[in-house]
Amino acid sequence: MDRISWDQYFMAQSHLLALRSTCTRLTVGATIVRDNRIIAGGYNGSIAGGTHCVDEGCYVIDNHCVRTIHAEINALLQCAKFGVPTEGAEIFVTHFPCLPCSKSIIQAGIKKLYYAKDYKNHPYAAELFKQANVKVEQVPFDARSLEPLLQNSDL
Repeated sequence: MDRISWDQYFMAQSHLLALRSTCTRLTVGATIVRDNRIIAGGYNGSIAGGTHCVDEGCYVIDNHCVRTIHAEINALLQCAKFGVPTEGAEIFVTHFPCLPCSKSIIQAGIKKLYYAKDYKNHPYAAELFKQANVKVEQVPFDARSLEPLLQNSDL
């Protein structure tokens, strides 16, 4: 049996996390990995216990929902909350990160970014990743990589 590649495995995890998103504009998931081990995950949604976009709609200011915490930030904050270092880790995200998330990824010491889909890719984010020596690679998620699981299970 062929095993799913690491890239597809972690990207699948990010897409699974995105299913928890409470944003009605875009669902995003992020998985932080070190040494092929998942150390954190996040999805875009409101603060814990707060009102969610799916409940009352997006709170949009300047064409941006301010109610939502982005998936990348939620994953980084999970590491901070539980004292898990991110220096030298990798992040897998369903969509190319926005500029503020890109800067946070860099400052957290993440050394490689994998993303599945382009989404308003900011040229300055790409420049910052290059300046910080963060490798960026697009890895489109191939849902067919999950077929062996579906064929060999009772799902």
